[in-house]
Amino acid sequence: MADIKQEYKGEDVDSGMGNSADPKNMQELTQYVQTLLQNMQDKFQTMSDQIIGRIDEMGNRIDDLEKNIADLMTQAGVEGGDK
Repeated sequence: MADIKQEYKGEDVDSGMGNSADPKNMQELTQYVQTLLQNMQDKFQTMSDQIIGRIDEMGNRIDDLEKNIADLMTQAGVEGGDK
């Protein structure tokens, strides 16, 4: 963020870009912020999708584990108490 202030050093960045702000620089800054926010949103969505995928995979593995335990109990002749 410091590099933004340096890039727009001559401008009044800290006080909300008053009347002395060049409209072109304000447009560039607005575009930069929009791009930054979009990139952050994309990364967040990717991470969210990965987490959901891992949770689904874990659920499938737990289901398989429960089935295998039930099969082993049946083979051993142990009556399993269903939940």
